[in-house]
Amino acid sequence: MKLLGFTITFLLMIISPLYTNAQDSTKTDDEDWAWEWDYVDDWTDWWQKSPTISLNYGFSNISREDVDSSFANNSLIELKLGYTTRKDSRYADFIEKFNYNYAFLNYNSTNLAGGTENTSEIETKNWQFGLGWSSGYGYKIGTDAAITPYYSSTLSFTEIDYQNDSLNTNDEDIMDRYYGTFRFGSSSEFGVRGQVTKLLIVEAGYETAAVFEGWLFWKWAGSAVIELAANGVLDVFIKEVFKSSPAAGPIVFFVLKGALGYGLYELRKGEMNWPFPSAPPIAMDNLKFGMTFTF
Repeated sequence: MKLLGFTITFLLMIISPLYTNAQDSTKTDDEDWAWEWDYVDDWTDWWQKSPTISLNYGFSNISREDVDSSFANNSLIELKLGYTTRKDSRYADFIEKFNYNYAFLNYNSTNLAGGTENTSEIETKNWQFGLGWSSGYGYKIGTDAAITPYYSSTLSFTEIDYQNDSLNTNDEDIMDRYYGTFRFGSSSEFGVRGQVTKLLIVEAGYETAAVFEGWLFWKWAGSAVIELAANGVLDVFIKEVFKSSPAAGPIVFFVLKGALGYGLYELRKGEMNWPFPSAPPIAMDNLKFGMTFTF
């Protein structure tokens, strides 16, 4: 257990700056040659960011490809605590860069959705916690207001409790692998934030999350490297778009990052560590609405 705890801590320390930098397309040509210093800047700049609280409510659809029974629809509530940075873009004076790094806790259950009358559906109640990295480029409106398309990634642990007394042997065996334990997973989210005042942001987003039945470290790491590499390729292209057409940059960032995240999610529905052979995950499609307060 000590080794597992050390491994998790080490991975989070490594991946956090990688995700932050992989989504940052605002470096100058000279800075590209000194990329290693950006990681140091990310950690030292952490304490200069604005404290941030987010409250979200949403609707959740749960599935797993090899489970025959359907899952009841759920609702969720979520709390995020972290730090936000808003910086003017060097590409145009009407565009700003938005970063939000946070820890989160959410509760997702059938009871929050009002329950279900279909006795064949699997009812669940799920606790989830983890770390998230969110960024986007916003169109400034006046002094404080802005409209920002964003993209987020998370690493999480989820406990899934289920209720259904009529499951077949296959479904019961699969659900028992999750029951009563926290399982590793990841998610991506894309949406739009509206900065109403310096304090208040309203937002809407669509999240795709996968909960693994087991953490196969090397296969997961290989899949994660492929994702990071794909994000790196997109960052190069997005940077060129910002240079030539700054007004299109935020939308291109949003569309390409969202498409990559959703595409990988669809591929991982069949194999949790795609492209490496592995079992399907429990998949969660979440539509979320919320408010964020920056101080």
